[in-house]
Amino acid sequence: MKTVSIIGCGNMGGAIASALAQSGSWSLTLYDIDKDRASALGLPVADRIEDAIKASDIVILAIKPQVIGELYDTISEYNEKSYISILAGVPLEVLEYKIDSDNIARFMPNIAARARKAVTAIAFCESADEDFRASAFEIASSFGSAFILRESLFPAFIGLSGSGIAYVFQFIHALAMGAVEQGIPYPRAVEIAADTMESAYALVKDTGRNPVELASMVCSAAGTTIKGMNALSGNGFDNAVVKAVEAATHRSIELEKTALERKDND
Repeated sequence: MKTVSIIGCGNMGGAIASALAQSGSWSLTLYDIDKDRASALGLPVADRIEDAIKASDIVILAIKPQVIGELYDTISEYNEKSYISILAGVPLEVLEYKIDSDNIARFMPNIAARARKAVTAIAFCESADEDFRASAFEIASSFGSAFILRESLFPAFIGLSGSGIAYVFQFIHALAMGAVEQGIPYPRAVEIAADTMESAYALVKDTGRNPVELASMVCSAAGTTIKGMNALSGNGFDNAVVKAVEAATHRSIELEKTALERKDND
């Protein structure tokens, strides 16, 4: 059984720890500056970050990006270890330079990890070996679905999924509010809207059909759905979603450029 240490036990780190513990495939050690927060997960907790790293084959860096700069010197002393980073805006080039490990992966999950339904993008440094690649993919798959992408596509993935899950929440809310206006109480409307989203997802996933094709199947001539679809189009729904993905993508690119500039100035 391979050993994994998780550095940082906040929302994402804690969710990953719980998912890996439930899988039963990994021996886990946690570290967090807030020891009570780490201990609340019911898993072994190291007193020092050095102890956590020493105890593991794979180290998951689940701390805030603004904190990592203080830890590079410590982490780089253990460059024989394999590392998985979930640090937003910190590219592999920076991690390779700072840690000097042969095995580094970058994860970009969304917040649904706590429900074991995260969607996670994975990129690897070129030197990463096949055993580590397989282990990293298994880890990501333990808390949802995983997609191996070129790192250059990470900003677009963030716009689509990492940030995109918030757009879906907003759509569920808006859909429910439309029903409230028509007389359905908000709590029940949210429940119905969420189940409707799940039913739409199931059809896309199970049939493999294009979403446009599925939408056209719901639209009967002069029926209710075509009226609603025309209202969405007329009020700029598609354009608003495209612009939201674009805006989040551009912001992600800006953050990564900043991280690279800091590396070059070291």
